[in-house]
Amino acid sequence: MKKESNYVKVASHEAKKGEFKKCLLLYSGGLDTSVMLKWIQEEYACEIIALTIDLGQTADNLEEIKQKGLKLGAKNVIIYDAKDKFADILLAEAIKANADYQGGYALSTPLGRVIISEAAVKIAKEYDCTVIAHGCTGKGNDQVRFEGYMTTLNPKIKIIAPVREWGMGRQEEIEYAKKHNIPIKQQADKPYSYDENMWGNTGEGGEIEDPKLTPPLKNILQWCKTLEDAENKEEIIEINFFQGVPKKLNGMDMKLSDLIMECNKIGAKHGVGVFHLIEDRLVGLKVRGVYENPGASILIQAHKKLEQLVSTREENELKRFMDTKWAYLTYAAKWYDPVMHHIYAFINSQNKKVTGKVKVKLFKGNIDVVALESKYSLFDENLATFERNASFNQNASAGFIEIYNLAQKTAFNLYDFKD
Repeated sequence: MKKESNYVKVASHEAKKGEFKKCLLLYSGGLDTSVMLKWIQEEYACEIIALTIDLGQTADNLEEIKQKGLKLGAKNVIIYDAKDKFADILLAEAIKANADYQGGYALSTPLGRVIISEAAVKIAKEYDCTVIAHGCTGKGNDQVRFEGYMTTLNPKIKIIAPVREWGMGRQEEIEYAKKHNIPIKQQADKPYSYDENMWGNTGEGGEIEDPKLTPPLKNILQWCKTLEDAENKEEIIEINFFQGVPKKLNGMDMKLSDLIMECNKIGAKHGVGVFHLIEDRLVGLKVRGVYENPGASILIQAHKKLEQLVSTREENELKRFMDTKWAYLTYAAKWYDPVMHHIYAFINSQNKKVTGKVKVKLFKGNIDVVALESKYSLFDENLATFERNASFNQNASAGFIEIYNLAQKTAFNLYDFKD
């Protein structure tokens, strides 16, 4: 099948036919990139080095993906283990920033794109590839992230985006795959696509796309149990933080990547961290996705409560603003913008005292912080207790009220605001 397209290349970083003989393909083994591996060979007549990044995804058999890529004609398929770098650098920052875009999305895909872009530029240099191909559509955010990040890290790199070029829809891709004997998971009766790493799993397509339809979660969820099937008994877990980063789970020291993936397993049993989100994309579209981020949701909720305990009201108020700005910039492909360094400076400064222990109760989709302690806690039992004590000078309260209320009282009695 040959699909004609009206796509015209206008950006200076877009590679053109005949300009290169070797291409690095970001290869997941899914529908888009499997079809693409074959299509690039036909259309561009070039050698392909395929790159698969291990970010802790559970649905993929990386060895099978490698063998599939080789059978489809890749010169080499590289499996790049980035799990610990992803967790220790990006996800540590995400936890400290209470990662949340528009109500529950912990930003698994935008964060993953940073590490994938860095790895792609590094491997492209090692294999003398001047062109990198990705599997993003012309309607999504990831094209902005990949192309923006990769050309920032190496301004000389060129890009091809076959899905943007070829003009095929999802059904046409499935037909192309069948024609060329490309094995795929997607079928017409279950057309969902997923982007997964240890921080979360994003589901799109099918009934998810149209907000007036109810997504059949039993068919969609890959990690989490539905609330109907979730455990009938609550579970309490204990998380130790040091300077904003989780270090222990239930008393056991764990590296962050392992701790996150263990929280995913625990949270999935209880159906926590599942969100239906109407999302504002960078290109101006409203879209819906189903997000599973059980471990991220647990760790962020625990971190947020501990941070509130050790911070003043003014710190917490400014932190909420900075967290929101961090989330929007991370989503919006601005990871390398200088403003992010200034935001990190604030977030990391405040998190120096976010050290302590948090107990979290999980039950039927709910995440409740039930107990927490820290040597930096601003809770003072002698001051806060309702029992009789001498630590809090209640004699001063009336004077405080008179001064505190002065502006409000004066203004209210000078002007009738009802008009």
